[in-house]
Amino acid sequence: MPKEILSTRPHSLEYAFYEEPSLAPDEIRVKVDFAAPKHGSELHGWRADPSSPARDFDPVTGCFLEKPREESKGAPPEIFRPGNMWVGRVVEAGSAVSAFHAGDRVAGYGSLKETQTVKPGLISEPGLGFCVDVLKVPEEMSWKSAVCYDPAQFAMCGVRDSMLRLGDACLVTGLGAVGLLAAQMAKLQGAGLVIVSDPIARRRRIALENGADVALDPAACDVGLEVKRLTGNRGADAVIETSGSYPGLQTALRGAAYGSRIAVVGWFQPCRGNFDLGLEAHMNNASIFFSRACSEPNPDYPRWDWERIRKECWRLLVSGALRAENIVDPVVSFDEASAVYLDVADRNPEKSVKMGVRF
Repeated sequence: MPKEILSTRPHSLEYAFYEEPSLAPDEIRVKVDFAAPKHGSELHGWRADPSSPARDFDPVTGCFLEKPREESKGAPPEIFRPGNMWVGRVVEAGSAVSAFHAGDRVAGYGSLKETQTVKPGLISEPGLGFCVDVLKVPEEMSWKSAVCYDPAQFAMCGVRDSMLRLGDACLVTGLGAVGLLAAQMAKLQGAGLVIVSDPIARRRRIALENGADVALDPAACDVGLEVKRLTGNRGADAVIETSGSYPGLQTALRGAAYGSRIAVVGWFQPCRGNFDLGLEAHMNNASIFFSRACSEPNPDYPRWDWERIRKECWRLLVSGALRAENIVDPVVSFDEASAVYLDVADRNPEKSVKMGVRF
């Protein structure tokens, strides 16, 4: 029987066997060769304080609503399955599937498991608007580029929502996969100066390897003030905040030019530290714009929507316009993945950027 990685309590993972479902006529089954989890948003619920009230997003009101106590009382533990994207080979196709055949190299969304059974095309998750793309992966395309398809979408939306224009100075705060891809896209967009900020040295080095002009360590300097110095005291014309941290957002506000826009891509936890909207935020008239690729309608609808963003990101990755080889790091075997995930994603982020798994 095939195996998967899952968790029934925070900060703990285990391997479990699972039975493959019967293949429906409109489904394909894939043997996974490589995969990659997320290091940011997928950890939100897993790391949640068990004493805090459970909340679910309500698409009707647009609010997170607290679950009634009676719903959760005595309920079995919620199962968390880490994982974001995978690359593998089709081993079987349903009778109604004509676009995919056994042997095809494909990529899609899913947790860390040895096989995937999915419908080609799009599968919506109720209320959230997420989807599953099943994409044909050219033989010459690196699997590392393919698993960067998801973060590339949020990076592209952040660049577009920042209103970055030709010749602008751009600041990217946070250098996970999204931030590293956003810095590359800012260069492709025509930014005259791309400044990045992250406390992790390996991520700053990768950003410079991939085309960023200046990489700053917020633990070693006043990043906002340094951005002003590097731009003749104008500040960054466009800011893309991907760290999801309040110090990162404070840096963005301090380094932003007067009247500029800060595209907030990172998903923030509740603020439990010092965050001040009475300083540069009050004086410099920057706009804070919350950017999310899969929220519809897109700010540029009907010309742009999530489907167009997905297609353009895949084109950039297939063409090699975006570099991903040094973003997917480290790469470990499936047998090691549980322990390494706990180490690099949950406890020691300085050891990784985006973890890759080899099956």
